[in-house]
Amino acid sequence: MAAPAEATGRTASPEAPTELLVIEAGRPAGQYLRDLWRYRELFYFLAWRDVTVQYKQAAIGVAWALVRPLATMLVFTVVFGRIARLPSNGVPYPVLVFAALLPWQFFASALAGSSASLLANASMVSKVFFPRMVIPIGAVVVSFVDFLMSLALLAGLMAWYGVLPTVRLAALPLFVLLAAATAVGGGLWFSALTVKYRDFTYIVPFVVQFGLYVSPVGFSSDVVPARWRLLYSLNPLVGVIDGFRWAILGRAFTLYWSGLFLAATVVALLVISGLWYFRKAERSFADVI
Repeated sequence: MAAPAEATGRTASPEAPTELLVIEAGRPAGQYLRDLWRYRELFYFLAWRDVTVQYKQAAIGVAWALVRPLATMLVFTVVFGRIARLPSNGVPYPVLVFAALLPWQFFASALAGSSASLLANASMVSKVFFPRMVIPIGAVVVSFVDFLMSLALLAGLMAWYGVLPTVRLAALPLFVLLAAATAVGGGLWFSALTVKYRDFTYIVPFVVQFGLYVSPVGFSSDVVPARWRLLYSLNPLVGVIDGFRWAILGRAFTLYWSGLFLAATVVALLVISGLWYFRKAERSFADVI
């Protein structure tokens, strides 16, 4: 065993190698999944924090989660149902619109929240080690709370108009999962891109606003000509919204299965590519944020 520098009469060299602790963002997939599980309590904490502070300073609090879809429903009902007189498949137009607003508001809120989540937690990202993927995925959970409140409102709306669900309602969790996967895939892409290119803080709101009008929220996708239906289904929200209406409103709607399979394929590619790009960009988050 080497003697201390003082005992040998030599002074320690200032260039003596020191042991460094290296934290790698690009860990193998298996280790990264274990890290995500190890940091699950941080995921719960961040999600709960965002839920509690989201409406804390608002005058009407959580009521905003109901006011926004109600106001949008009224506008779309007047414009598309009363003025344009688009068909509603025998379903009251407010119910038709609100059944589509459920997945749309969930997706739009989750996408906007997860896209800005890394910048909102910049101090944590730059100073503390943890799997950064915890942050954008946690933002989706916050939007799911609003979704549950809106779902209760839809149940009341259906009872008011006498619209009864059928056994198809059992398939609703599958379409909720598809909507969440769409939000996660898009959120991973945009959150990573926003760290590197701050222009995306302006691009994401535009994408969300544009997507509202190209998705069948205020109208039924049955109005789209048959020759364009498959191409229209490249927008994954088309399959999600059609699935919600099919599950909630019963026999009034038939499901365009080819479009649903195409939407599911697009969502799968979105999630896989989002995971790949996020993991690739994660190595430089602490340096550029």
